[in-house]
Amino acid sequence: MSDRPVLWSVAGNDSGGGAGLSADARAAEGCAVHLCPVVASITAQNSLGVDRVVPVAAEVLDAQLAALAADLRPSVIKTGLIGSAEGVAVLMRWLARFDAESGPRVRLVVDPVLGASAGGAAFCDDALLAAYRERLLPRADLITPNRREAARLLGVADAATPAEVPAQAAALRALGAGAVAITGGDSADGTDALDWIDTPLARGWLALPRLDARHTHGTGCTFATSAAAAMARGFVAADALVLAKMATTAAIAAGHAAGQGAGPVGFDAGFAGDARRLPRLGCDETPPGPVVVPPERWPGGLYAISDSFAQAMPLLAAAAEVAGLCALQLRIKRAAHRGLDDAAFAEALQAQIGQAQAAIAALPAERRPVLVINDHHALVLDAIEAGRLDAASIALHLGQEDMLALGAAGRARLAAAQARGLRLGLSSHSLWELARATALQPAYVACGPVWATTTKDMPWTPQGLHNLGWWARMAPVPVVGIGGVLDETQVEAVMAAGAADVCLVRALAAQPGDADPAAAQRERLARMAAACQRGREPSAALAPPLWPCASLDPAAEAGIVA
Repeated sequence: MSDRPVLWSVAGNDSGGGAGLSADARAAEGCAVHLCPVVASITAQNSLGVDRVVPVAAEVLDAQLAALAADLRPSVIKTGLIGSAEGVAVLMRWLARFDAESGPRVRLVVDPVLGASAGGAAFCDDALLAAYRERLLPRADLITPNRREAARLLGVADAATPAEVPAQAAALRALGAGAVAITGGDSADGTDALDWIDTPLARGWLALPRLDARHTHGTGCTFATSAAAAMARGFVAADALVLAKMATTAAIAAGHAAGQGAGPVGFDAGFAGDARRLPRLGCDETPPGPVVVPPERWPGGLYAISDSFAQAMPLLAAAAEVAGLCALQLRIKRAAHRGLDDAAFAEALQAQIGQAQAAIAALPAERRPVLVINDHHALVLDAIEAGRLDAASIALHLGQEDMLALGAAGRARLAAAQARGLRLGLSSHSLWELARATALQPAYVACGPVWATTTKDMPWTPQGLHNLGWWARMAPVPVVGIGGVLDETQVEAVMAAGAADVCLVRALAAQPGDADPAAAQRERLARMAAACQRGREPSAALAPPLWPCASLDPAAEAGIVA
């Protein structure tokens, strides 16, 4: 049996070797999946255009699928140039058989190839267009049209500006598609190549700098096949689209001349480990700005989390004598103060922030951790704008759901506070969250949970040292490893994976059985700081992985709201 996931591509053969099954084969090999190329249409074409398209007979297509079903059941089926409504009907019969089986769901990625980019030849008649709308889209887990194809599927005019694209994606999802990516690399909208994604978990513009390249034949096939390959490797659609964006950009950079027209894109099997290819994901319908790395680097070391200033006091006392504590987060939850109204809670929170700031200021300058406030962005921003709080004196940590809830106006307020010196930390659990975080100018990005944790209920599978190492390799800012870190061995391993900080929740907290609480706190801090330092030694460094692993079961996708 194959040790690679099996991907079927039901598509057209390009006699010029540029697009179709030729591009699919390059992408599948580069993504380490096993491709089964199912010929649905035969084309007569070269680099200058398409002369003829002949769909294969329905019985020939059915025979190919039957042979594969008997031996190579797919994880994902990707469609390209099918060529006829009869071909769609054959494919749908096989999908219905798979759906009736007890095995894992066969996911479907539809690249609606409706016409040629070179020469403008039409591949789709009214019957085939109706089959797309009525049969393929309602079953599709992901569709990847370009802007012309999206408009034709909907029977509307092409989007004249990027602002019209999100509504068209929503309309395609309303027709039944589970997720939509409307690609825009062929639309000259600016310095970035923008693809709009609309999935159950994330919506927004995926952006990477546009490459000055002539040889771009096969980009649509490469994008769809790379997304399908990532889904075959277990990624949800939103993460698969991040990888597809990376793969396609790298493939364009590897394009070459073949014939007199535009040559084919190549494929760079190292794309998933190339930090230059990590895209930015916007929070709303505004394209994301460029990556801006804060001028002040985030300090490296131990990052402690406390539920109150009272809980943090013994740790700060120990930090006066033991080096290693670089950040202290106050994670004060509103639910723990139900007896206070909003005004009283805000006053109590401000008091604890003030107490923590005073305690930190009393420490030797070289041992003062950064004070981080978890959530409570409205209170922090109000205090900064009113002059009650110096933006440069603290950091603010937000989960991505909080960042989205801010809305455009709230994010503009946050950006203004960042310009005044506020440092921002963002949680990330998936590729799309990392891509979104990179566009928001954070001082650091947290990656977690590294190991299983009981401090918070989450749908994410543990990232492990593998994904932590990938985050550290790819993120443009320092990475904080968080989740399930309880002992020195884990602290050392997190640092060896490339993290700047290791986050400790329970491992540094006072214990009920401590005979001498102050001495015990100093001893715990010293042990963890020593482990942190050992993990930083070059001899301890772990090799960064080329590919990440999926951190969310696709079956859980529908249960999470972006």
